[in-house]
Amino acid sequence: MILIARLLILMTMFSFAGCMGGIDSEPTTNAVTQELVTSVIDGDTVELASGERVRYIGIDTPETHHPDKPVECYGERATERNRELVEGKEVELVSEGENRDQYGRLLRHVFVDGTFVNSQLIWEGFARARSFGEPSKFHQVFVQMEVVARDAERGLWHECS
Repeated sequence: MILIARLLILMTMFSFAGCMGGIDSEPTTNAVTQELVTSVIDGDTVELASGERVRYIGIDTPETHHPDKPVECYGERATERNRELVEGKEVELVSEGENRDQYGRLLRHVFVDGTFVNSQLIWEGFARARSFGEPSKFHQVFVQMEVVARDAERGLWHECS
């Protein structure tokens, strides 16, 4: 079931390949790459074996390393959950829209062992649905998942209200 859902997501993304351009000089064509995550920076950012940093598209977790903000409620828990999901594992990275954010991080959807990590973090209450710039193709799904997590008082919705 998870594999079928994952394939449907990827098929949807590939059907739009080339339809969304980014502002970055590097082209984005909804490419899928496999990379090793060597460390987790926070709840929505990881570092790859290549040295590149990846920011998850369409989500925002409480801050733990922002230069202008204190550690936010549930930030450490979100970081730990992200670590459990991806650290030391091969992940699939799927591009969409802009290639990089203003900090130079790659913007990607992340899959590991059949799990869509971006959505899983929202579903479990570790992240909020958030668009920075052009909304993700999954934005409305992410928003609905956030509503369900909030209504069920999962994660940050229970601890930080």
